[in-house]
Amino acid sequence: MPSWSEFEAAAPDLATEVRRRLEAHRHKTIATLRRDGSPRISGTETEFRDGELWIGSMWQALKAHDLQRDPRFALHSGSSDPPDDPPDWPGDAKVAGVAEEITDPGRGHQVDGPETPPEPSHLFRLDVREASTVSVSGDELLIEMWTADGGTRTIRRK
Repeated sequence: MPSWSEFEAAAPDLATEVRRRLEAHRHKTIATLRRDGSPRISGTETEFRDGELWIGSMWQALKAHDLQRDPRFALHSGSSDPPDDPPDWPGDAKVAGVAEEITDPGRGHQVDGPETPPEPSHLFRLDVREASTVSVSGDELLIEMWTADGGTRTIRRK
């Protein structure tokens, strides 16, 4: 499963665009799978560090339990409302893959102050199976995507 840096090496231009769109919004939406296989969407924040894409989760949150049970996820960058003039729409990005929980106590705890005991939290590194951007080019919807198995391709829709 490719790390973010491996995706970046395989498709540098697309990775730059995906990252720019992920960083454009603090809050993103992540889809995980419930125990019964149905989807669950949750808010999340992302961070790029050491060539990897990361998310955190509150301790014992449902999305953390979902990812521990079935690590598949889909992440959406967030999006602005398209304006009346579509070429001004910055577009959005999606990343899908597998999350790996990292249990390093130094990275998986948060402290509110010097006398507050650390509160545990979950930390997940996101491996990338596919990534895409969606934007408008002239009168077409432009989808640029990369998959670990198929490389990069472009889809245009009117």
